[in-house]
Amino acid sequence: MKKPKYKTAYNILKQEIRDGEYKPGELLPPEHMIESRFGISRTTVRRALELLARDGYVDAKQGCGTMVLDFSTVQKLGALTSITETLRSQGKEVSTHSMHIDHVQAGTKVASALQVKEDDTVVRIQRVQYANGLPFCIMTNYLIQSLVPGIERYVDQFTSLYELLEKQFNIVLTSATEYLSAGVADFAEAQMLHVQVGAPLLISKRITYDSDGPTEYAINRILGDKYEYSVRMEGRP
Repeated sequence: MKKPKYKTAYNILKQEIRDGEYKPGELLPPEHMIESRFGISRTTVRRALELLARDGYVDAKQGCGTMVLDFSTVQKLGALTSITETLRSQGKEVSTHSMHIDHVQAGTKVASALQVKEDDTVVRIQRVQYANGLPFCIMTNYLIQSLVPGIERYVDQFTSLYELLEKQFNIVLTSATEYLSAGVADFAEAQMLHVQVGAPLLISKRITYDSDGPTEYAINRILGDKYEYSVRMEGRP
């Protein structure tokens, strides 16, 4: 079966972006040049560019051209992946620094997220994630204690928490609810992320579930100019 022309253009342009022929911040050639290069119509060109935009490779703005994005730090909503897994899949070297695992009382917000009592004890994991040698995100994860007995022995021995949960504790994650908001770095966060106080942060709060209910509540404070999410929406309600 012959591949549609827009997919051919999409695949070639995507590979050229991934290979670095077009750098983040640069503009793709104008539509008429892409049209001439591939021998396709303007409508077909725009369909290929729409696919690139949907997948986080470009940002097309009317009258400004089509700008290449840093595709390596775009996480697509709708798939249950972690920040670490997203970065690794795009070739980034991810490392964990300053990990600390302890046990704390849940408190109001964590108890609500994990559906436990406020005075119940939960596991807390704190760490700073680095991408290609630079601090990128402050992570705080809360876990139901009974699901991860002895997790303290893995301190400084993992980078992806999801992988650890699946391989060492046989926890199969099935879904998540995530809330995104904007924030700025306070003094402590600025020190950990090597930025100025007041630097923009993307704050992600996620409740992750297995087949029995809530498993993890995560609060991630991510450098706002280094990471973004993409979401595909279809149809009107």
